[in-house]
Amino acid sequence: MKKKYILAIDQGTSGSRVILFDHKGRVMQSAHREIKQFFPSPGWVEHDPSEYIDTTLECLKEVVEKSKIDVSEIASIGIANQRETVILWDRETGKPVYNAIVWQCRRTAAYCSSLKEAGYNELINDKTGLVIDAYFSATKIKWIIDNVEGVKEKVEQGRILAGNVDSWIIWNLSNRKYHVTDYSNASRTLLLNINTLKWDDELLKIFNIPADILPELKPSSGVMAYADKSMLGVEIPIAGDAGDQQAALFGQACFRPGMAKNTYGTALAVIMNIGEKPIKSENGLLTDLAWVINGKATYAFEGIIFNGGSTIQWLRDGIKIIKDARECDILSEKVEDTGNVYLVPAFTGLCVPYWDMYARGIIIGITRGTGREHICRAAEEAIAYQTADAIYAMISDSSIDILSMRVDGGATKSNFLLQFQSDILGITIERPRITEMTALGAAYLAGLGVGFWSDMEELEKQWEIDKVYKPSMSDEKRKELYAGWKNAVQRSLAWAK
Repeated sequence: MKKKYILAIDQGTSGSRVILFDHKGRVMQSAHREIKQFFPSPGWVEHDPSEYIDTTLECLKEVVEKSKIDVSEIASIGIANQRETVILWDRETGKPVYNAIVWQCRRTAAYCSSLKEAGYNELINDKTGLVIDAYFSATKIKWIIDNVEGVKEKVEQGRILAGNVDSWIIWNLSNRKYHVTDYSNASRTLLLNINTLKWDDELLKIFNIPADILPELKPSSGVMAYADKSMLGVEIPIAGDAGDQQAALFGQACFRPGMAKNTYGTALAVIMNIGEKPIKSENGLLTDLAWVINGKATYAFEGIIFNGGSTIQWLRDGIKIIKDARECDILSEKVEDTGNVYLVPAFTGLCVPYWDMYARGIIIGITRGTGREHICRAAEEAIAYQTADAIYAMISDSSIDILSMRVDGGATKSNFLLQFQSDILGITIERPRITEMTALGAAYLAGLGVGFWSDMEELEKQWEIDKVYKPSMSDEKRKELYAGWKNAVQRSLAWAK
């Protein structure tokens, strides 16, 4: 039977989504399930790993049933996933030994501080392109081994497997046959040497993590495993795998150096393609592996922002001043400005260019005249200011002028946010017709991996613009507002220390 479709799994922080794409990259059917968030202690964030599998399988079956396709028409499956989140499980029972420790979790902050004090900063940055931070996977793996009863003994017995969410999903979809990951996910662990493209023995020794619990490294595109027949009725190749933000960069067809995108999700991830060689950042940017295809690595600068869409969720669920994101937009547009109010959403610290694990959120500039409209507007503007922090760092490190930025993710529905983003950066913002870029990128990688699409040039031609936002703010006003933001950020730093 002719292969007509690609299935993409997008397992994110707030839920799991599965989308069926056709050959033109059009969404044919989709399904979504939320997952529960656990906060056992201040700054700790966990998920139940079984929910990743249960929600993914529910979504897969719903998409197949609703689309009424023959599963034999599916060419391959692609996976994109929340990165850095860690699961350790017993290879014999198949059960996790502890909850998944989510990328947002700060429980290993003190250990990270001890590594910095021991002088490992430069070594780790040179090898991994990353900084020492509780955000990344290695310290979470070490915490589970050291703190969960019986795990250290099981590691010594060869019973433990460790991986990010992609590895856990593939292991389960393949009915426990394949323990693999791709290079983009591996590059977010603090354990992969991005120069040699191998798990690094020196780093493994520093973190005291045995290499044999880690997944086998695979290219981002190409058959790396098979979904077992018991899942959907036929065996289907899993031929694409990437961290969610690298997948979105691929979905946005940012295939050439200097092309940049921002995904406005729970977190924000501003990523710029920097080509076939890694560049060391002097401004706190991370250097990732964007993807490895046909033996060739592509690197990227990344400015990660912990709290993007989660800032709006906090207005809704935390202080309950809005009912939904649309109300935030409506309220923001009711006032001409914030009244000099700034909201710094450092709920779990700040990333690029500050890298302060102990920063905490503030709202500053409040007067008796401040209303919820001003706070809503300040929250949306904060998303744009944090993006600007990352873009300015990229321009400085790469000496490349970024003239436009492609955007995706849930918050791109906000015309107010995207116009302010264009204004505060002074560049064009391009929103594509399809905004589910993470899933589309996973689909593209999976399709390329089995010849469903011939090459990246074919994919470039499928990218279409929905709306363009051009800057209308004066340079003087832009500088004044951004200076206010930097001043507010300074007040938030080192608060929890």
